[in-house]
Parts: sequence; C-alpha cells; structure tokens
Amino acid sequence: MLKKILAIAVMLYAAVCFAAVDANKGTAAELDSIKGIGPSISSKILDERKKGNFKDWTDFISRVKGLGETNAAKFSAEGLTVNGTAFKAAAAAAPAAAPAASTAKAAAPAAAASAAKPAASAPKK
Repeated sequence: MLKKILAIAVMLYAAVCFAAVDANKGTAAELDSIKGIGPSISSKILDERKKGNFKDWTDFISRVKGLGETNAAKFSAEGLTVNGTAFKAAAAAAPAAAPAASTAKAAAPAAAASAAKPAASAPKK
C-alpha cells in the first residue's frame, strides 16, 4: 500500500513539473520556471501581454524583443505554449536544409574524382 501511495505521489509531482505554461496566462513565477526564461525575459513577456494577448508564435516572437525562432523552439520544448500550441519551426526549416544536403552529396563524387586524378597521372617507374 505504501508503494502505491509513493508511486502516485511521484506521478503527481512529475505531472506538475512538466505542466505547460501558456504565455498568455502564466505568471512571472510560472514563466521563470521554464528553463531559459529568467526575470528579464518574463518581464518582457508580461509587458507585451499587457498590450494584448499573443495570437500565435509569430506574434509572440515579433513582439518580445530578443527572442527568435531558436529560443522559441527551446522554450516550447521546455513547456511554453502560446494559445495552447507548441512552436513548430521544423516545417519551415526543412525546405531550406534540403538544397544544402543535395549540394553536399553532389560535391562528394566530384571531390573523389579530383582526388583520384593525381594518383592516376603519376609516372610509373
């Protein structure tokens, strides 16, 4: 019986630790509990929220000075939400990363071919 009570207590504690904090509803203390958000960033969020709730992540990033998509992704991974939604930047970053990968693949055979030429043209003794 004691093990069950202890297990339930641990599960409740874990649920509280990983609870999401909404940027439109969270207090300064709740925002500070998100890893990476300190008193200065939480005060910026609260100041901008006084002007009106954040509509989405784009609105949040544009209004809170000093935040970009990288920080938004980190804060979202730590439990921050805007209007109950997590930040989704992977879809926008995927097309930009695809051409770079294809040029790297194309450069590999060319590098291998150029490395093979000097060895083939060396005089034989």
